[in-house]
Amino acid sequence: MNHSSLDHVLPAKEHIQALPLFQSLPAEKIHLIQTLEHCQRIEPELKSAALLGFDSESKPTFKKGEAATGPHLIQLATQDCAYLFQVSPEILEFLKPVFASRQQIKAGFGLKNDAHLFRKKGLELNSAVELSKCFKAFGLDNPVGLKNAMALLFRVNFPKSKSVSTSNWSKKHLSPQQIAYAAADAYAPVLVFEELRRLGLLPQEILNSARNLRGLPSQTKPASDA
Repeated sequence: MNHSSLDHVLPAKEHIQALPLFQSLPAEKIHLIQTLEHCQRIEPELKSAALLGFDSESKPTFKKGEAATGPHLIQLATQDCAYLFQVSPEILEFLKPVFASRQQIKAGFGLKNDAHLFRKKGLELNSAVELSKCFKAFGLDNPVGLKNAMALLFRVNFPKSKSVSTSNWSKKHLSPQQIAYAAADAYAPVLVFEELRRLGLLPQEILNSARNLRGLPSQTKPASDA
């Protein structure tokens, strides 16, 4: 593909607001996981996925000197399902081999902070793809956030609610809004990765890694119902 022929430009904020809303996974495809027994039930499908969208959420800190204790929620997604893990010592132990695996790509946005939090919890993060830095072919040298990436690639408005993002993620009972928000933040990176791969715009080192992985899906699902 001739990258110089790309005619995409990053839409302005007001244009993004007018775009069709992103259609995320339906509620029945979102699994809230609170116990090791639930982890074990979804283990075969989770560990067989070659590509996982990835994000995490933490209870925000508002007071000076207040220690961060996150992550409190870890999200992983395939093209079919999202798995929201409410963090406990047993669940972290279950997730260790998934994050340490070099045979599973973990794709997301703003992973530097996630990696820092994970190190503090004793989790090693391998085969992680920082998607925000994969838009240089569009003439965008600065990191691109998830909302802008979805507008650029799919012409959809990916909603980002500040009230939800800064809510208490350590609660045992998450709200439907929190669950939907968290699932979308892990599911959308799967679509972005696959679309960049389809366009031939992933950096070569990532493409080389992807070629060594079996089972990567070949095409994205529609990102909107428009």
